[in-house]
Amino acid sequence: MTLGFDHVVRIALLPLLLAQALWVRRTAQLLPEPAGARSGQKGQGPELRLLILGDSAAAGVGAQHQDQALAGQLVARLAKDFTVDWRLQARTGHTTAHTLATLAKITFPVDVVVISLGVNDTTRLISADQFAKRQAQLLQELTSKLGAKLVLVSAVPDLTLFPALPFPLNWVLGRHSQRLDRALKSVAARVPQAQHLKTEFTPDARLIASDGYHPSEEAYALWADSAARVICDQADRFI
Repeated sequence: MTLGFDHVVRIALLPLLLAQALWVRRTAQLLPEPAGARSGQKGQGPELRLLILGDSAAAGVGAQHQDQALAGQLVARLAKDFTVDWRLQARTGHTTAHTLATLAKITFPVDVVVISLGVNDTTRLISADQFAKRQAQLLQELTSKLGAKLVLVSAVPDLTLFPALPFPLNWVLGRHSQRLDRALKSVAARVPQAQHLKTEFTPDARLIASDGYHPSEEAYALWADSAARVICDQADRFI
């Protein structure tokens, strides 16, 4: 197997990259998961059973309350057209492997799933092949076991753009996050119920939380807008 240029850089700069990673871990601002409901029912209209699944971004880190996080803002938008029966299953630090383990405990049926995963797989340097296999397994479980009719797999964020990460660590992790996102997009393309959700963010400090790592409330609003638009456009899948 031919190594990519960033793999070569990773090997050559390993001591520096390890030192930077330790420095980030020691100095990072640790934001909590926001308070607020993680399940409920809201709105009027046809029933929509919604599951939001994944990592700290899915859990809303960077927002003051769940109402301003991804779950709260997405439910508020969908409640204009549907009776949304929703649940949030997410935890800081979760990788795709962690989420698969969590999914084994979920038995309730769902119509729509929104997934946020990939950052922690990136920082753990999970290979693109392994990431793709786990994501494919996750989609299989969601569509067969839980009966999901539409699964939005949010794009893996580009870690090059995270202000909390110094150069060259951000570049190395950024290249790997891009590689994982390409794998994710390929996996989603092979599953009829799945769609790769790419939210376009402009370079704007207002879209990054104070820790330089998580989305801000404004970014969660854009993300919720993108997801709600796709769900409403494809409502015939689950109504």
